[in-house]
Amino acid sequence: MTQQHPNPQADQLRKLLRRDGMIMMPCCFDGISARLVEQAGFELTFLSGFSASVSRIGAPDVGLMSYGEVLDQARNVMEGITIPMMVDGDTGYGNPMNVERTVEGFARAGCAGVMIEDQVAPKRCGHTARKAVVDREEAFDRIRAAVVARGRADILIKARTDARRDHGLGEAIARAQTFAELGADIVFIEEPFDVDEMRTICAEVPVPTVANMLEGGQTPILPPSELEKLGFAVAAYPLACLSAAMRAMTETLADLKAGRDHTAGLMPFDELRRRVGFEDYYRAEDRYKR
Repeated sequence: MTQQHPNPQADQLRKLLRRDGMIMMPCCFDGISARLVEQAGFELTFLSGFSASVSRIGAPDVGLMSYGEVLDQARNVMEGITIPMMVDGDTGYGNPMNVERTVEGFARAGCAGVMIEDQVAPKRCGHTARKAVVDREEAFDRIRAAVVARGRADILIKARTDARRDHGLGEAIARAQTFAELGADIVFIEEPFDVDEMRTICAEVPVPTVANMLEGGQTPILPPSELEKLGFAVAAYPLACLSAAMRAMTETLADLKAGRDHTAGLMPFDELRRRVGFEDYYRAEDRYKR
């Protein structure tokens, strides 16, 4: 019998989910964004596929990033944090055997959880145009494969459906319920259109659910206290860090280009050094001085 590969980060995520209250999960895209999430006091992050694609290859989230690129990005990000991180596994990058390899690879890399979704490959950002989902059985096979892989290398399975837009909330909930029956630890129904739909999702799905707070998307942006009252276990903020960073950079570059003072919005250099870890490095270096 094959022994399951242990994963302390998965255990930590399970403990968070067992606690009372909702978990706020700002999403990261690289090492420094994840480090800042942890420094801000959050206990969980998620490597956003949208943000990682923009950050790593400067391209939109339309399935251009490969499994190997996302795995490499996840490993790099995890170097600088101690909190658990989930990762976007897209459609699993192929058939059920590819899903198994994807899930097991992220588990062995130490990711706490992996999201597998039911979109047609290549997938799209859930709040943008031209997305479509596979049929039920193909969607269910992806989650079956993910659960098989979890038996070999411990990780939480976050099962996502994008069926709401083209097939209605009923179909999305039916898929989500089956995902839970198949063994998914967390379920994410993308793109509910109003608060009533959000409430229905929490009432009808028997495992922890995720609210996706994508600013400017189809789902209402609600305060954390209201999301918790509705029954969500996790609130994800997929673009908050990326959008803030891009706005700050474009404004600073515009000031530079125009010859204006660009320093007002910059982080002081001493704080920047502290946050990226220079002082920690110097303390470690001093241990080896003779």
